[in-house]
Amino acid sequence: MLSRVHGRSSMYNNDAMIAQSIWLSRCKVIYYIFFNWMYGIVGSCAHLAMVNSSWTQSHIVKLWGIPDRIKRVYPPCDTSGLQMLPLERPMKTPTIISVAQFRPEKAHTLQLEAFSVAIKKLDADLPRPKLQFVGSCRNKADEVRLQNLKDRAIELKVEEDVEFYKNLMYRDLFMAAGAIPIAHNSAGPKMDIVLEEDGQQTGFLAQTMEEYADAILEIIRMPETERLKMAAAARIRAGRFSEQRFYEDFKAAVQPILRYSSK
Repeated sequence: MLSRVHGRSSMYNNDAMIAQSIWLSRCKVIYYIFFNWMYGIVGSCAHLAMVNSSWTQSHIVKLWGIPDRIKRVYPPCDTSGLQMLPLERPMKTPTIISVAQFRPEKAHTLQLEAFSVAIKKLDADLPRPKLQFVGSCRNKADEVRLQNLKDRAIELKVEEDVEFYKNLMYRDLFMAAGAIPIAHNSAGPKMDIVLEEDGQQTGFLAQTMEEYADAILEIIRMPETERLKMAAAARIRAGRFSEQRFYEDFKAAVQPILRYSSK
């Protein structure tokens, strides 16, 4: 965030008015430097801090300077039922599911445009995929973004292939259910989620429109045996985020503190 303000990049967390002003940008940089310094002093007093990802762990260690007292504990997800679902499901109509609130920091338009590119490159003998956006709207601004997405789908001539769902969750969209993820090549997905499992690829990472489109096409073109291998590896990887794993990691993190306080 500090580098973004310093570079005067306008984004959802750096207002355009501030980004366009040298004076306001400098004031914001000074504010963040001071805030980071205070945050580091307070954080360094903690006996234990639990973080939910490798990226956050690296960031907090850098700010607080207490690596031995910062433990990574992944948030719990109920994957037990999903891992009982069969993987051998024929892919008659490939479905790409995007799950996220319709918020400005989510790259929904990029995903929609990548899907359009993939459709244009799709081989004639392959099944035509569908794109489903599943999310929620917090306010009127989110509703406007959702409508803009629908309008963009019409402009791209893919409205028949795109579906929008608000406040709806699917059972079959998780890695634990055998879904192959295409995730943004940053932070959590890159460092924790879409990693190899016993040498087997578990999904795809992408950043540009072309990379997303290529990943979509690669999954659709993938032989069924290869897709099932990747889905099985993704399911095993998802076990690292299970409720049971959370209980084990949480107990391991707090045990030294409990032993110390009982003395």
